[in-house]
Amino acid sequence: MELFQRKDPWYVAGLAFECAGCGACCAGPGEGYVWVTDSEMATIAARLGISQADMRQEYVRKVGRRFSLVERPDNRDCVFLVPDGKGGRKCRIYDQRPTQCRTWPFWPGNLRTSDDWAFAGLRCRGINRGDIHGVDDIENNRRATDR
Repeated sequence: MELFQRKDPWYVAGLAFECAGCGACCAGPGEGYVWVTDSEMATIAARLGISQADMRQEYVRKVGRRFSLVERPDNRDCVFLVPDGKGGRKCRIYDQRPTQCRTWPFWPGNLRTSDDWAFAGLRCRGINRGDIHGVDDIENNRRATDR
C-alpha cells in the first residue's frame, strides 16, 4: 500500500498560453525583480556589444546575494522594454532574455491555484489563448524559476 498518494496539479490537463508580445509582464507600475545570473548577464552583454562590467553597471542592481535587471525610474518598466515603433512595446533583448522572462507565465505564484492563474490572466492577454502547454512543460518552466 502506498503511504502517499501523488496529487496531480490542478493544471494536469495543461494550460493555454501564447505570448501576445504586449510587454505587460515587463511593465510597471509596481516594483519587481527580474533575476539574472552571471551567464545570462554575459549573454546580454554580448548581445548589446558591451563589456560584462558595463552591463552590470548600467543594467543590473544587486539585491541581497542576487542580481536583478534595473527598471526605468519613470514607470518601473524593465529597462529593456522599448517602443516598437507601432504604438506598442517590445523587448530589446528578447532572444537573450533571462530564464525568469522565458518561463512566464508558468511561475509558481501563477500556478498555485486556478484563481491565481486567472488573476495573472487579467494582466496578460496571452493566458488562456493559443496552444496548450502540457503539464511536463509547465512543470519544467516552474522548476526553472526555483533557483
